[in-house]
Amino acid sequence: MAGKLFIRTFGCQMNEYDSEKISGVLAAAEGLTPAASADEADVIVFNTCSVREKAQEKIFSDLGRVKHLKRANPALLIAVGGCVASQEGGAIIERAPYVDVVFGPQTLHRLPELLARRRASGRPQVDVSFPEIEKFDHLPPARSEGATAFVSIMEGCSKYCSFCVVPYTRGPELSRPFDDVIAEIAGLAAQGVKEVTLLGQNVNAWRGEIDAAPQDFAELLFYVNEIQGIKRIRYTTSHPREFTQRLIDAHAALPALAAHVHLPVQSGSDRVLTAMKRGYTSLEYRSIIRRLRKAKPEISLSSDFIVGFPGETGADFEATLALARDLQFDGSYSFLYSPRPGTPAAELEDPVPRAHKLERLQRLQAQLEAQERAISEAMVGTVQEVLVEGPSKRNPAEFAARTGNNRTVNFAGGSDLVHSFANLRITEARHHSLRGELINAIG
Repeated sequence: MAGKLFIRTFGCQMNEYDSEKISGVLAAAEGLTPAASADEADVIVFNTCSVREKAQEKIFSDLGRVKHLKRANPALLIAVGGCVASQEGGAIIERAPYVDVVFGPQTLHRLPELLARRRASGRPQVDVSFPEIEKFDHLPPARSEGATAFVSIMEGCSKYCSFCVVPYTRGPELSRPFDDVIAEIAGLAAQGVKEVTLLGQNVNAWRGEIDAAPQDFAELLFYVNEIQGIKRIRYTTSHPREFTQRLIDAHAALPALAAHVHLPVQSGSDRVLTAMKRGYTSLEYRSIIRRLRKAKPEISLSSDFIVGFPGETGADFEATLALARDLQFDGSYSFLYSPRPGTPAAELEDPVPRAHKLERLQRLQAQLEAQERAISEAMVGTVQEVLVEGPSKRNPAEFAARTGNNRTVNFAGGSDLVHSFANLRITEARHHSLRGELINAIG
């Protein structure tokens, strides 16, 4: 009888993607099927994220909650993967000796082998190496049960922003070969996938060879646009330093490319951007947005902001507020700065009281929410092409769909619409969603 697998995922869409692959790898190698809870699992995997503050403490707290399961069932195997695993390595086992396997984002394909070694030797296994792009050659074929799918096209980051651990936990930027990416997307399209989201820490830094000639991310998008069955393309997360004019032009030229871009800015202050080692000025960032909106006027923009970076002054923060207001971001994420061990910014003096930082964060979030609300209200009366994802979470008798600019719309319709495109007229803007009425199905 095949065993059961329970995975708990923390963090970004890259981790969500990796967890799907972990599930696929263990299903193929050991026949493991999903467990509804940790209590009924034969293998438990924590896929961790180290971006937020106290991430390490969080994982040890969660491990503590399953320790009793190991005592009750010594055959249970507990594995820790992801960025905290990459950062901490064997120290996880020193602190939590009941952990059996520690593996990094680049070695998830080796998990069956690591588990087998643990069973055979009785000793914990640790592999947090960076074997380039090897993992993609050892993963099972991509599978999707719906009309949307994530496709990882690159790994790692080589930007070394002063606040970020990703280059140390996921390694340098490495792009998947063009043929592999296209083959995976074509395979998903053959299974009925209509929308793909291309993933990478800096997704627009992708580089590859097409017909023996070096090409960039924009060229890859042109090829994905040609794959039969793919009607909508998204990508995340992009970096301003790689947001080329060719990529901007692609938004004007490609009908499948969604009218939404997530482009983290982090701060509106040039002084803070320099301290963060972001590699651009606020003026350069504004120029990207101006050209992007000229190429596709209806485009929706979201961003990331860090408030309270060490030494941020009132004037620095006002510059961030001004940039957010001027560029009218839609649905952005904003966080308090939290020092990550081993990063240069963790060594900086930080004289700004936490109370001041919290007040600034609240001001920024209030402004961003007001902007998002205004954009939602402006959509009322418009007709939107949406992909119907499934039953509405709030009312299972209705259906939820997603617009090109990444809004959820709830509406009354038939189950035959699920996993297909339709035109909806937006009738109401609610706090975090829209309501609409069906005009016609597209397919």
